[in-house]
Amino acid sequence: MKIALAEQDGLLADLISFRLELLGHEVTVWSSSSHMLSSIADAHVELVIIDTLQPDMQGWEAIQKIRRTFSADELPILAISMDTDLSLVEQAYKAGANDYLITPFDPVTLQQKTDNLLLRKHRLATHR
Repeated sequence: MKIALAEQDGLLADLISFRLELLGHEVTVWSSSSHMLSSIADAHVELVIIDTLQPDMQGWEAIQKIRRTFSADELPILAISMDTDLSLVEQAYKAGANDYLITPFDPVTLQQKTDNLLLRKHRLATHR
């Protein structure tokens, strides 16, 4: 599966993409939301993972922009953040995130969340 990752922290981006690639996914990493947004439609990704802390805009703003083009069923979004503030979590969900992951995280939790989102997307697609 093709996964888009918007993460400004190079080390975290490497860790996430390495783990997902070990699981057989193809990961495209963008260091900012604006770069991802300008090419996401052409990237044909199955899932977006976006850090809520971006250098160019708030993660929830990027999520809203994605939702203007893709529904939650068409393109699931996993928001990630080091910030445990519940209002930020709520803001990500209100913007259209399908799930949320606090960093640092157990790699198994990342795998479970991505697998669940991708499985749900494909189940919905086959029932249409």
